[in-house]
Amino acid sequence: MKVSISLGGSLLTRDMSPENYRRYARALMDLRGRGHQIVVVCGGGRPAREYIKLAKELGASPETQDLLGILATHVNALLLIAALGQATHPHVHRRTSEVRRNLGDNILVGGGHQSGSSTDYRAVLFAEAMGADLIVNATDCGGVFDKDPRKHPDARQYDHMSYGQLEELIKGRFTQVPGDYGLFDLKAVRRARRCGIPIIIIDGTDPEEIIRAVEGGHSGTEIRS
Repeated sequence: MKVSISLGGSLLTRDMSPENYRRYARALMDLRGRGHQIVVVCGGGRPAREYIKLAKELGASPETQDLLGILATHVNALLLIAALGQATHPHVHRRTSEVRRNLGDNILVGGGHQSGSSTDYRAVLFAEAMGADLIVNATDCGGVFDKDPRKHPDARQYDHMSYGQLEELIKGRFTQVPGDYGLFDLKAVRRARRCGIPIIIIDGTDPEEIIRAVEGGHSGTEIRS
């Protein structure tokens, strides 16, 4: 199976330890060992949001704020590349042409590229470029709920939903700004819908859940037509 993974920066940076990056590297290498072709795009996480906040307070333009977020994703991508060692291509992938050129046995790791474009959107573009069967969005909360589960203990998780339902939920509950696109980038949902590539949104705090999203048994939400 060909899989594009949007790996939340909040997962990678939550304790800023080498072992945490190694945990995700091991899960990705496990998928590679099972015969899957993997492209993973790293988010920026809390460091990106802190830099963006500081830049905004300094009066930086939205483009500069975006650039700081993009650079933070590249830092995470380079650290993940270091953790993957020989299992990955040593380059941080930003363009679809690079993905098409280097797709093979090695895991490809990417980061942000253009201002106004999230790493979720980049993961969808890469999925389209590689002819992916699946997009996995690994977050620190996991799944899609009818309301914020951190505020409402009675929040109900959806097991399945359509692209249209996800679009409406995002528009109704999330404000999308540089460094924080909420549940998933709305532009990325629309692109995935046009491509017809399913999305699975999971709780990635356990890296093994990424494997289960690809091979079955996950506890997240599947988005299809």
